[in-house]
Amino acid sequence: MKLNKLAETLGLLESVGQYNPEILNIQSDSRKIEPGSLFVAVRGTAMDGHAYIGDAIDNGAVAIVCEEIPESLKDKDIFLVVKDSAEALGELVGAWYDYPSDKLVLIGVTGTNGKTTIATLLYEMFRKLGHKVGLISTVCNYIDTEAYPATHTTPDPIALQGLLAGMVNAGCEYAFMEVSSHAIDQKRISGLSFDGGIFTNLTRDHLDYHKTVDNYLNAKKTFFDHLPAAAFALTNTDDKNGLVMLQNTKAKKLTYSLRTQADFKGRILESHFEGTELTINGRDVIVRFVGRFNVYNLLAVYGAAVALGKDSEEILITLSDLHPVSGRFETIPSALGYTAIVDYAHTPDALANVLSSIREVLGNKGDIITVVGAGGNRDKGKRPIMAQEAVRLSDMVILTSDNPRFEEPDDILNDMVAGLTSVEKEQVICIADRDRAIKTAVMLAKKGDIILVAGKGHEDYQEIKGVKRHFDDREKLKTIFANQ
Repeated sequence: MKLNKLAETLGLLESVGQYNPEILNIQSDSRKIEPGSLFVAVRGTAMDGHAYIGDAIDNGAVAIVCEEIPESLKDKDIFLVVKDSAEALGELVGAWYDYPSDKLVLIGVTGTNGKTTIATLLYEMFRKLGHKVGLISTVCNYIDTEAYPATHTTPDPIALQGLLAGMVNAGCEYAFMEVSSHAIDQKRISGLSFDGGIFTNLTRDHLDYHKTVDNYLNAKKTFFDHLPAAAFALTNTDDKNGLVMLQNTKAKKLTYSLRTQADFKGRILESHFEGTELTINGRDVIVRFVGRFNVYNLLAVYGAAVALGKDSEEILITLSDLHPVSGRFETIPSALGYTAIVDYAHTPDALANVLSSIREVLGNKGDIITVVGAGGNRDKGKRPIMAQEAVRLSDMVILTSDNPRFEEPDDILNDMVAGLTSVEKEQVICIADRDRAIKTAVMLAKKGDIILVAGKGHEDYQEIKGVKRHFDDREKLKTIFANQ
């Protein structure tokens, strides 16, 4: 594609040079530049792409999109200057792939918890309803039935637009994607045309990046602010921030709730570890999901499907046939009469939701033994809160490593224990080695108990000192149980 054709998508502040080369690819990483590339210099949180413009030119870039031309390179006639190069990257790549999101019904799911479950269940539902569908999620990306590994909750614009283009080429009609707060703030979703947005909830998370809860909230809200009038905005009104998301949106406003009147109202009738009986808008349905938090997820799925024109009866029948997402409240029974549950809960609110759901079903018929940690090089403020929630809702807690990354595991555990009183510490064991922590929980469990292993869910690795080492909570538990 010719440079001038691509540049039509941009609000240029300045154009240096009349050269109109053929662009062979678009890159934001100077190391991936080859002769014929267009380099977009993006200002990131860790590094500034403007510092690598020279490298990009040396590697063969034939044009540069940037916010500021480096003084040492002002003699080069290949610059397109824009106000925001991160936003320009999404627009350029969208044009490069001929705007694939315009050819799909694209729905974004954002919030602290529930994004993966909702996006994945919508993907599964619409496939069961006979459509070709794409999925972009934390666990895995799918173009119809073909899986592509996921490296981020929301990929970078180049990978993201490529996935959407692949969906179009494969004949997909719908695409469901998780939209992280990082992606919104970093404009990774620039150039996309959404037909709907779903808000799950908002609790403390990612403050290592956003710094304040208000910044985190505003990042989420920005997504809804930019939805077009033809789209829908579906929000959880039982979350205190749910209606905030709708304040400035032009989209059609829809709500779901368990507690108040809403467009999609649910009520839990009965819960057990095999599933839940509930009503949605007055119609009974039995699902294979456990916990109040999962009922919220199902209400969002139901609401989105209705908003997309599907028949309510057909939606309910399909809901009853869906299975939980991998690593989300995944139950693993032991032959000795107790059950392990593996869940991705890695925020205080998510952990409290899972533990409350377990207690609601378990009652006083057994104890809850919780194995949980906190990630390294992330928001330290949530560590003591995680420990407090675990102790408040469990009978025994084993604090252990999550992904320590470049921190010392014992330092993370000390931060968690610091939030506990001397009495609370009596029901806590600290075992930094996750393998040993899980084995200890199994040794302590008796018939009727529940072991919750929280924090990593679907992940099959531990990240330690920059190295991802194979470790899968589910695999570990199944191996232990098989040898009992």
